[in-house]
Amino acid sequence: MIELTGSQTIGAVLREAGQRFGDAPFLIAPANPGRGYAPAGESRSFDRMNAIVDSLAACYADAGYGAGHRIGLLLENRLAHFEHKLALNAIGACCVPLIPDHRPAEMGYVIGHARVDLVVVLPALAPLVHEAIGLARHVPPVVLLDDVANRLPPAERRASATTAEPSSIATVLYTSGTTGRPKGCLLSHRYELASGHWYATRGGLMTFREAAERIYNPLPVYHVNSSVVSFYGALFTGNCQIQADRFQTSRWWQEVRESGATVVHYLGVIVPMLLNQPPDRADRGHQVRFGVGAGVDPQRHAEFERRFGFPLIEIWGMTETVRLLADAEPPRRVGTRAFGKAQPGLEARIVDDTDADVADGVPGEMVIRHSAATPRQDAFSGYLDDEAATEAAWRGGWFHTGDIVVRDPDGMLHFVERRKNIIRRSGENIAAAEVEAILQAHPDVAQAVVLSVPDEVREEEVLACIVVRPGVALTAAEDDPLVRKLFEHCNAQLAYYKAPGWIFFLDEIPTTGTQKVQKHQIFAAGIDPRTRPGMIDLRHWKKRQPAASAGSQ
Repeated sequence: MIELTGSQTIGAVLREAGQRFGDAPFLIAPANPGRGYAPAGESRSFDRMNAIVDSLAACYADAGYGAGHRIGLLLENRLAHFEHKLALNAIGACCVPLIPDHRPAEMGYVIGHARVDLVVVLPALAPLVHEAIGLARHVPPVVLLDDVANRLPPAERRASATTAEPSSIATVLYTSGTTGRPKGCLLSHRYELASGHWYATRGGLMTFREAAERIYNPLPVYHVNSSVVSFYGALFTGNCQIQADRFQTSRWWQEVRESGATVVHYLGVIVPMLLNQPPDRADRGHQVRFGVGAGVDPQRHAEFERRFGFPLIEIWGMTETVRLLADAEPPRRVGTRAFGKAQPGLEARIVDDTDADVADGVPGEMVIRHSAATPRQDAFSGYLDDEAATEAAWRGGWFHTGDIVVRDPDGMLHFVERRKNIIRRSGENIAAAEVEAILQAHPDVAQAVVLSVPDEVREEEVLACIVVRPGVALTAAEDDPLVRKLFEHCNAQLAYYKAPGWIFFLDEIPTTGTQKVQKHQIFAAGIDPRTRPGMIDLRHWKKRQPAASAGSQ
């Protein structure tokens, strides 16, 4: 394994990997007969990747690009994304991944906010880029992917240098966010390399063998998970990343088996989709050693491992924080929301609203740092053009994650909910995730998300938005037997105040390209969800149970 020195650049580690691992596979796009390019798949070895990157870097440098430039890449999950990103980083330029699922106004905001100097785009997505630029205040040149080598527009201002430093910004990655405009996270060469090295050295059940793993990651390359964490983990260890086009239930196991994947990356939403497929004799016909991900439903975690035969290792991480935590050491806490313990290099505290420590077992916000001496070591370099937000997040020398967490006496950390998704009802804090997990376990529910809505008496109330399984009869009225069944299902397993006070049925729940639920896009901004047609008011069903008599046992 290549060692991390802290003084390396991405280009230097890529060259070392090429010399050390040579013709071993580094990146593979699995075969997919249904796509318009490389239907048989394609592969890049370590030395071949170096040659491609050197050639592309020369093209960009000859056109005047280099240190100080930001280049937008709209190349979907193609291997070309990594080739161009690495080439740009090699000459000190910065990559700004663009999101193909964005609407023009959203993309226009990113292009304008990042002030990109050039956009490299696939031909099919060029109309989207041009429409986005038409809505932006900033108008960069656009070049089609295949034209980079011979028709690259010259830089408007020629770079004064074509070299990088460890502190040079390699990527501006925009967070998805649930409210407000996304922020551009500045990720340096040092950040990206440290992230991959940390990922590859967690040990326990998450031990990576050198030049022996194939890491299947179907998540999009505009996400830190596949573009940084697993990618640089593979680079340091001589392993191969299997970069799928996107997650598809129908293709997951075929691609995993055909690629010989030994590690898979998942999100919580992927697990029920795979479990809902009919059992098959080939369920264990794979080479997967472990899965790495977050958000698996605790009630289905053990079921997945029993059926498919490998552990799902729950992790915690953020774009802003270079290192992840992982529940990779036995005994694991399957069936809980455990995600590991703080350790040297990633210290953690659980605090209240005044940043005072809370006792073990009490929910609070998790704040983290590298160490007292160097709290921000290797972390993101800040939010682009938003120093105030950066310093607010780092107040008191600790990064405020916005995640509500509980710590056990032995130090194990358990995820409760994002801070913004805590529902405050009559003085009680209700975790939306807890109610969602109960609803998701009902056999008639395909997907459920829980929101808070205003309540004139109790401050906030619980709203459950539900997609039912195909074939389930539904009239979407209070007297529908399914409505009563769902309410009683929750009421029987949760304190009465946690049961839904409102239920709303819909056909689908919006998600991002990474399959992250966008619950705050279900209802238009400024609209009281309670006024929507089809909203079912169940507040009168929520009643406190009589207290048991003092003499009962």
